[in-house]
Amino acid sequence: MYAIVECGGKQYKVEQDMLVKVEKIDAEVGTNVDLKVLMFADGNGNVKAGSAAAACKVTATVNAHDKSAKVLVFHYKSKKQIRKRQGHRQPYTELKIVSIEG
Repeated sequence: MYAIVECGGKQYKVEQDMLVKVEKIDAEVGTNVDLKVLMFADGNGNVKAGSAAAACKVTATVNAHDKSAKVLVFHYKSKKQIRKRQGHRQPYTELKIVSIEG
């Protein structure tokens, strides 16, 4: 049994008891969050998508808020002595999928 959910403008394939790193959301650690379901499939070959999948429910618990590994951005122009180094760490929220109900 799995579902395709949308969170932060991105889509994720989730299963029960799975850990997912999504874009940072405003929720306290330990609280439950309901995710928007785009598609639901159970193990018997039944698939619900679109408005039929809106009746399905995916509940997740917020495990942690953190930042991912640093990505270095380096701008360079040859023969001009122009060099600029910049780092970026994208914040994320780690979710544990508690239940998928179809």
